[in-house]
Parts: sequence; structure tokens; C-alpha cells
Amino acid sequence: MKWVLRRTTRLCELQRICYGEWKGAQRTNGVEFSLTHSRSPEIQKCMRYMESKCIERTLKPDLIYYAVFAIVRIKKINTKVHKKFSDVLCECLTQIWGYRQLLAEIESIRQEAYNIENATHEAMLMRLWVALMPGIPLEARITKQWQMIGFQGDDPRTDFRGMGLLGLENLLFFAEEHNSAARHVLMRSQHPRYGYSFAIVGINITHMAYNLVRTGDAKNHFYNACKRFPEPRVFHQFYSYLFFTFDDLWRQEKPRDMMEFSRVRDKFEAQVKHKLKNPTTFFKCEFVLENI
Repeated sequence: MKWVLRRTTRLCELQRICYGEWKGAQRTNGVEFSLTHSRSPEIQKCMRYMESKCIERTLKPDLIYYAVFAIVRIKKINTKVHKKFSDVLCECLTQIWGYRQLLAEIESIRQEAYNIENATHEAMLMRLWVALMPGIPLEARITKQWQMIGFQGDDPRTDFRGMGLLGLENLLFFAEEHNSAARHVLMRSQHPRYGYSFAIVGINITHMAYNLVRTGDAKNHFYNACKRFPEPRVFHQFYSYLFFTFDDLWRQEKPRDMMEFSRVRDKFEAQVKHKLKNPTTFFKCEFVLENI
């Protein structure tokens, strides 16, 4: 079939995708599939090299240009005739390998354990308190006050073990960048009947967001959200959307108690995955604050 299409259209598969698919996830997914299943040893070698750079977190724009040049040469594409092809392919490759490098970056953050002796870690934790509880001073570093924002005990560091520093970075980003929304969710989490532990649930949402990126389920969102190399900030925005949206579903479900958390979380994750299957999906942090 590819041979017939090449002979009739005089275009290779990558050209047909770049010219025929809508910009964003639909086009980038097509390019990624084509490259991944290419029978060309040279293209497979290029893919492995770029993948290694993503894992090392050393991928730069100039390497993307190198990959575009290599693919154009291997496919024998006349860039004088097809002037826009290289630019379109470059954007797709930036999204493909940018996503993989983002995964490596958030994995590195996740593997870094919270260290009470690290001044930067401690400062981030203090900033989280100030953002969520403005005007209320923290009595001590180890205090039951931490339970006011949903930590389990007197020392929050023990709650970050599962997701490492990534859990703290997510919570802090949500609290500082979307302060009104975060404090709104915190107040809703303190509801006498439908309450839950804000920070603990937030760390659980970090686990969900991380897994969605790791398994590739979140590709459509990120391919539609980023034209250039995505930074951890883009992941934090994704997390903020998930946390706020989960809170909305939690209230709709009217759970009897926290024992229903797993059921609601699984239902929420299934809904998110369903939405992410749509190649036009792009989660925007446009929060509407409803009554508590």
C-alpha cells in the first residue's frame, strides 16, 4: 500500500502525514508512528540516538534540526520543491522528543527524596504553607498545624516518600500559580461531610499525572499544548487541571467517607483517559470557582 501511494502521489508516508493531517496531536502521532515502524536502519539508528539524548536530558534544538536533515536525506525529499516539509517535520519531532525528555525530567524530580537538611526543600515547604494559609503563622517546623492543609502527621516530609520532590513541586505550583483555585479546593476539602486530606490527595493526583505521562496516555494533551520543548511547568499545569477537576467529581459523587476514595479516583482516571483519547484534547486551566 505504501509503495502504491508513493508511486501515485509521489510523496513518502511522512510527507502525506505532514501535509494531510491536522496540526497538533493528530499529525504528530502519525509522524511518531511512521518513524517508530520504519524499516530503514538509518532512521532506527537516528531514533535510538535521539532517545538516548532524551534520557540524558541533553536534547537541544540543534539535534532536532540534525534529525530533520537526516530524515530528509534518507527519504530523498527535494526541499526546494517541498519547502514547508522540513518546518512541519521539525515541529513534530520537537513535540515527540520533547515529550520524552519531559518524562525523563519529571522522573528525575520524582526520584529526588525530600531532605529536611536541604534548605531549598525546606523553603519550598514553607512557601506552600504561606500560599495556602496566608496570615496564619506556622508555630513550629514539626506541628499538628500541617494537618490543616491535609498532611497526615506533624511532619510533611514523610508524606512525600511515594512521589519524592515531584509531589511537593506540584502542590506548590498549584498553590502559587493558581492560588485562588488552590485555596478554594482546600476549603472544599475541609467540608464536614465531603472532606478529604488536601495534601495527601494532591500527592495521589501527582502519581496519576505521572503515570499518564509515563504510559503515553497524556500525549494528545501535550502535543496540542506545546509547540516547543515542554518544561516541567507544563506538567505542573496538567497536574493543576487534574486536581481541580478531581475535586469537582468528588463533590458530585457525594462519597460516604474517605473509604470511597479509590472508587472515585478510579472513575476519575477512567474519565481522563477517555478524554485523552481524543486527538484534539487540550486541558486548559480555566477554573470556575463555585460555592463550597
